[in-house]
Amino acid sequence: MDWLQVIVLAIVQGVTEFLPVSSSAHLILVPVLTDWPDQGLAFDVALHLGSLSAVLIYFRRDIFGMTVSWGRSLKTRELDADAKLAWAVILGTIPVGLAGLLLKDTVETVLRSPIYLAIGLIAFGLLLSWADWRHRGERSEYQMNWKDVLLIGCAQALALFPGTSRSGITMTAALMLGLSREASARFSFLLSIPVIVLACGLETIELIKAQVPIDVAAMVGGVVLSGISAYLCIHYFLAFIKRIGMQPFVIYRLVLGIALLWIFL
Repeated sequence: MDWLQVIVLAIVQGVTEFLPVSSSAHLILVPVLTDWPDQGLAFDVALHLGSLSAVLIYFRRDIFGMTVSWGRSLKTRELDADAKLAWAVILGTIPVGLAGLLLKDTVETVLRSPIYLAIGLIAFGLLLSWADWRHRGERSEYQMNWKDVLLIGCAQALALFPGTSRSGITMTAALMLGLSREASARFSFLLSIPVIVLACGLETIELIKAQVPIDVAAMVGGVVLSGISAYLCIHYFLAFIKRIGMQPFVIYRLVLGIALLWIFL
């Protein structure tokens, strides 16, 4: 890859990973809509590591508190607010982990068509719009019960369908269950941590087995640029989400989905 491709893909991944617009769709579309070759699995791993570093740094205090409380809960079996949230992240990750293991090959081959991307962008965009208008509440992520967590976790498994958006579908489910926009976004971002770790782990194992040659400079550049853009995206999204709502992202999804249908049908 040349450096223009590295820079564009890293920024695209960083910006779209935590917005409800589907980062996987954009990473698939960039080589489709340009003359660039597919960036390959190794670079995708690097980009996701950048996004992971961003969310870990941004929520470092929350994660530290959750980790300490979670460890204490294993000994005392008593759950404070941070321990409950930590267990919620673990429970909410199980459905997508199981679905990923069962459907991985299908997702990576059959469903990588621009038509499927367009369908996912439009359908789940409309669902997000409806949830934001009709079902948004004021509950925080600390006020969820185990049923809420399980439903959001099951919704996250739908993100395996291209164009859905992992952050988008988890925010949609959280909004439908009465969480506020900020709480929906924060829990979605926390849920991304184990998902990205698991995905990167599986992809790294595949890379080791395949003995794929790696461009170290491009990988490092991708991690750094993806991490910076993802951090800024998280910061400004959480700062403005109460004011701007989800509708601008819904409009973007609809326009992009319709454009893809027009181009590829």
